Amino acid sequence: MKPYRDFFKRVIDVVASGGALLVLSVPLAAITIWLHFANKGAGAFFLQERPGKNGKIFKICKFKSMTDERDAQGNLLPNEQRITEVGRFLRNTSIDELPQLWNVFKGDMSLVGPRPLPIRYLELYNSRQARRHDVRPGITGLAQVNGRNNITWGQKFEYDVTYVGNLSLALDINILYKTILKVLNRSDINADDKTVGGVGFNGHN
Repeated sequence: MKPYRDFFKRVIDVVASGGALLVLSVPLAAITIWLHFANKGAGAFFLQERPGKNGKIFKICKFKSMTDERDAQGNLLPNEQRITEVGRFLRNTSIDELPQLWNVFKGDMSLVGPRPLPIRYLELYNSRQARRHDVRPGITGLAQVNGRNNITWGQKFEYDVTYVGNLSLALDINILYKTILKVLNRSDINADDKTVGGVGFNGHN
């Protein structure tokens, strides 16, 4: 048994996410109300099924940054026309990710781990890339602090597999520290994984 991987990591996740949700309860409630009106009835939260540990499907939760406005044919307008000012602010500051603290508290996710991608990509991973599902997905991860927007999907998956093989308390602390610096510097943080459908990758290469 690896004590940190199998026990203490989950304890830290529960304590940290629970404490953060308690401390941030008032601002999170205020943002929810704000988005209810800014999104023109589209709701305050974005929910989407994602694969978690061992491929178990869960619903990831984020603040919703866009309206559901459609054209005359019933098709959603382009993203740039639907994103609201508050939504853009939440994305640029990564505040839109905060509802995932609830996913962490419930056990769907961890504070640190490979970012969960839409389930439609499951069949594209090769056996090595699929190892990213050996651990709980994270709010932030090794790939997110090593380029995120500026590296290929293949490189991202290599970082994910490297993380799984080297998971430790020291590595998690290092990733969280670098994540905080990136958020404070607003550096390379606007990589919205809701839009990865426009980017392809070949998991069999």
